[in-house]
Amino acid sequence: MSDYSCKDAPIALVVEDDPDLREVAAAVLRQTDLRIVTCEDSEEAFATLCKRGNDVAFLFTDIHLPGILDGVDLVRRVGVLWPQVTMIVTSGDAGVRWKSLPNDIVYMQKPWVAADVLIQAWRAALRMQDHADPARRSRRPFRTCDRTIALQESS
Repeated sequence: MSDYSCKDAPIALVVEDDPDLREVAAAVLRQTDLRIVTCEDSEEAFATLCKRGNDVAFLFTDIHLPGILDGVDLVRRVGVLWPQVTMIVTSGDAGVRWKSLPNDIVYMQKPWVAADVLIQAWRAALRMQDHADPARRSRRPFRTCDRTIALQESS
């Protein structure tokens, strides 16, 4: 497990067995205010969630993972135990497995577009901020590790 930290920020959990793709996803997500934690399988991810699940805002996982749980099984469990987590499931060859995903899970075919991942991650971070402080909903500054972007809520 690797932890790329923005101190005290909500967590983006990246679960990918391919080390190169895991690093690419982490690099993309470093553009957000989320603290990036990477795992190579669902068991490692689940252990991380058991320790820090209330701090996790975003889960980005491959469908095909080594071990007992695949990405679909992982997101089903996360959805029940940590409903605040926004989740993306991705695969280069999902077969029909992606069709069994819960309706609130975003599926992205590989190769995914970095901007699409970032949009979902930013939304997850804003949802975590809203849960922590509902007064922020009218005008929400989104803080990144190296810059601030003002996001307006659409009417």
